[in-house]
Amino acid sequence: MPGTPPAAQAIFGERLPLAERFHASLCESGPIRGLNGPREVPVLWERHLINSALLAQLSPRVLPNGASVCDVGSGGGLPGIPLAIARPDLDVTLVDPLQRRTDYLREICADLSLSNVRVVRARAGEPESRTVIGAYDVVTSRAVAPLGRLIEWCVPLVRRGGWLAAMKGRRAEDEIAELTKRQRRMVGDLDMVDLSSGDGVHTARVLLAQPS
Repeated sequence: MPGTPPAAQAIFGERLPLAERFHASLCESGPIRGLNGPREVPVLWERHLINSALLAQLSPRVLPNGASVCDVGSGGGLPGIPLAIARPDLDVTLVDPLQRRTDYLREICADLSLSNVRVVRARAGEPESRTVIGAYDVVTSRAVAPLGRLIEWCVPLVRRGGWLAAMKGRRAEDEIAELTKRQRRMVGDLDMVDLSSGDGVHTARVLLAQPS
């Protein structure tokens, strides 16, 4: 099993053992339960756990102490679980439509005693989504869908004054250009924020927007 990168200590602090247990779980159970492929195991720290936890560095203007966060399409718990480990002050809700995934999420959250996390089986973008899922200060997602669909799914779940914080990669600017007029009208200014670990080795791109 790959060793823990030095940056993880700085990011997770005294809660690093929880992150290591989550990493071990994804290495062992992830491929078996269809949460991640076996080829992802060697890069789970770099591409997934640390990348997800960098969300904790968002400005207090976006992610203040005690904020409520919804992770749409959480899958195996990314970015929600690393964020909840790095920021135990946050109230994190993991949302996924598949039973096998929500079963795993409940099991691992119980194993890690993450009292600041709850799991909801639901599909964002449905007419009843806000009633079933709720409304949050920050709604985030990672590797779930193109930006246009994310806006349609996530904006209804953002409280007044709250934020959409979508983790994106190299195509972020292309996805912005591909937005329909309707999708673009649903949000205000679109700001791209680049986050990095203290050693500069690990990075994350987050697209921030507030509902119009």
